[in-house]
Amino acid sequence: MDGAEIHEAVVTLLALDRAGVEIVCAAPDVEQYHTVNHLTGNPVEYDNRNVLLESARIARREIIPLSQLKIEDVDAVIFPGGFGVAKNLCTFGIDGPDCEIDPDAVRVIIDTLKAKKPLGVMCIAPALAARAAKGTEFQLTLTIGSDTGTCPY
Repeated sequence: MDGAEIHEAVVTLLALDRAGVEIVCAAPDVEQYHTVNHLTGNPVEYDNRNVLLESARIARREIIPLSQLKIEDVDAVIFPGGFGVAKNLCTFGIDGPDCEIDPDAVRVIIDTLKAKKPLGVMCIAPALAARAAKGTEFQLTLTIGSDTGTCPY
């Protein structure tokens, strides 16, 4: 509704941690598009939250501003999904396919592709990657897995 999909973020962190991966967490240091009351699903007017601070609450580890993430310092990049991607990393949740993207998110995605490093995108995050790559030399292949019930291709 307003942030990372908690299960995708936490389960990914858990799996990487169990595999012994050195994890670097990053998020934009910006105010959220809006804050949502998760009991009602309605936006609240009385509470502004910072994306970096909220991400640290989920990650429970050191986290850096996305502006400081350098692709040469990591082996892969993973964007969990959730409405936060569609409202805070880009405006897809508001503007659809003609959305704007956080400049640091674009830089991270394009730098990852240029470095030929793995780029994992979950849930709504493939829309972020596709929009970031639009008009570049990169042709992305986006899938939703092999479940023929949700993707007959």
